[in-house]
Amino acid sequence: MPRPAPTSSLPTHIAIIMDGNGRWAKQRGLPRVAGHKKGADSVREVIESSVQIGIKYLTLYAFSSENWRRPAEEIDGLMELLSFYLKKEINALHKNGVRLNFIGDREKLNLDIAKKLLEAEELTKNNSTLLLTIALSYGSRQEMVRATTLIAKEISDGNLTALEINEQSFVKYLYTIDIPDPDLLIRTGGEQRLSNFLLWQSAYAELYFTDTLWPDFHKHNLEQAIVEFSQRERRYGTS
Repeated sequence: MPRPAPTSSLPTHIAIIMDGNGRWAKQRGLPRVAGHKKGADSVREVIESSVQIGIKYLTLYAFSSENWRRPAEEIDGLMELLSFYLKKEINALHKNGVRLNFIGDREKLNLDIAKKLLEAEELTKNNSTLLLTIALSYGSRQEMVRATTLIAKEISDGNLTALEINEQSFVKYLYTIDIPDPDLLIRTGGEQRLSNFLLWQSAYAELYFTDTLWPDFHKHNLEQAIVEFSQRERRYGTS
């Protein structure tokens, strides 16, 4: 097992595409929802490990805008699992100083889920140990179209001019306003693509791909990714 990276080498913000729940279940002859339930244990472990290691920002890709195309039974199971997880874990997260933040299109969520998200955000809003962002009903292209629409309205209302639009002003209309861009983006499950996740924000993120399926991703896997991150030289296009 690799040693954790020294504090000076830690990424400030880690983003994770949690892939492989369905394949984990299929390998065991179980329904896909069983993989998502097992994956929830990895979510808990990675959050706890991030707090212990000293990560300040953690963003998890829980449900994409494209995932709405999946079978209704699987979607219902995922939403029930999310509701159960929030109810079961919220007090422990709050106690450990975790602030919850949800990004994505909430209009597609049922009212009960949307209410629970707001309650979780309100309860934890003053916590500062770790900002845990959950991307739910999220798609990066949709996020950028939304930002462009908001900017167009600002121009139409006379609050903004075209000459004032630049990278710094554009990010103010993204879901991730006030959150630093990810330093390290991890994808589990063996696939090597971003799948419409934080496309703008990950322009200079270090990418780490692993064949480990998400339900099998544990603290030592997170530490291994951080160790590799600490050994890379980040140039930001300067050389």
